[in-house]
Amino acid sequence: MRVAADRSVCIGSGLCLLTAPAVFDQDDEGIVVLLTEDVGQRDADAARRAVAHCPSGALRLVDGG
Repeated sequence: MRVAADRSVCIGSGLCLLTAPAVFDQDDEGIVVLLTEDVGQRDADAARRAVAHCPSGALRLVDGG
């Protein structure tokens, strides 16, 4: 599974980092940073939840899911 993040849409809520810390981080301004685009099976459910709960819609599944 692959994920993508649109940093221009991110509002810095941090839900992604709290939900899937192995996949997402935040930069010094609080904007999402992808730690990996290719999400392994171990983190797939957490990444799906992060995408579903992103308040700005900055996250998306690229394929699979």
